[in-house]
Amino acid sequence: MACTVFTIANQKGGVGKTTTAVNLAAALAERKIHTLVVDLDPQANATSALGIEKQEGKSLYKPLHGEGSAFEMLTPTAWPHLALIPSEVDLAAIEIELAQQENYLLRLKSVLDPLRNSGGYRAIIIDCPPALGMLSMNSLAAADHLLIALQCEYMALEGLGQILKVVDRLKTAGVNPTLDVGGILMTMFDSRTNLAKQVVEEVRSHLPDKIFETVIPRTIRLSEAPSFGKPIFAYDPHGPGATAYRALAKEVAARFGLKENGAP
Repeated sequence: MACTVFTIANQKGGVGKTTTAVNLAAALAERKIHTLVVDLDPQANATSALGIEKQEGKSLYKPLHGEGSAFEMLTPTAWPHLALIPSEVDLAAIEIELAQQENYLLRLKSVLDPLRNSGGYRAIIIDCPPALGMLSMNSLAAADHLLIALQCEYMALEGLGQILKVVDRLKTAGVNPTLDVGGILMTMFDSRTNLAKQVVEEVRSHLPDKIFETVIPRTIRLSEAPSFGKPIFAYDPHGPGATAYRALAKEVAARFGLKENGAP
C-alpha cells in the first residue's frame, strides 16, 4: 500500500503553514485515510495544535543522529486515523549538527523510509520551520510533493519564486530528482480586499496547474483553534475554516490518489 510524503514549507512565517499541516491531516483522517503528521519545527506548534504536550526525547532528534527509530516516536492523537511525531526544542540544534554528518540532506529520508514502507500510513505530512534551513532542506529531500502555503498578499509572490528555485536546485543536484511542487494553497484570503483577489489571480495565471481551487479564508476561529489543542473540525466544525479544509482534503485526495485504508 503506497504512502505519499508531503512537506508543507515556506521560508516566511505566519502564512498558515502549520494550520494547513494540522487541518489538512485531520481532514484526510476524517476521510479514513491513515495520516501521520511529522512536526519538524522546534517551536512545536503542530504538536500543541493537536493537543499533545511536548515531551523530551519524543521528537526525531535522536533518530536523526542514528539513535533509535521513528517508530519509537509515534504518538497517537485524540482523532482516529491521525498520528503524530512531536517536536521539541532540541530539534533547533539539528540545524548545526546535521551539517557535520555524511549525507546530511538525506538524514530525514533515511529515518522516515521504514515508516513509509510499513504500510501503516497513506499520507505523511511534514511541518517545517519557517526558514529554508537544514530541517526544511531535509524535508524537501524526503518528500514526494511540496505543498506551498501562500498568504494572499503581494510580498508572498517574491517568496514563492525563492522556494521554487530551491526545488529546482535540489532536483538538479540529484538530492531528490523526483520532487515536485504538488500544489500551491492560497491562505488567509480576505474577500473584502481587492489585493487578495489580485494575488490569487496572479498565481493562477502563472501556475494554473499547481494552484488548488480551494482558498483558505482568514477567520478568527482558525487562529483560535491551536490554542485549544484542536483541529478546526473539533473547534468549529461547521464554520468556513472547516469547510475549506475539508474541500482541500478532497482535492488533495483526488490529485494524489489517496484512498481510505483498505480501498483498492
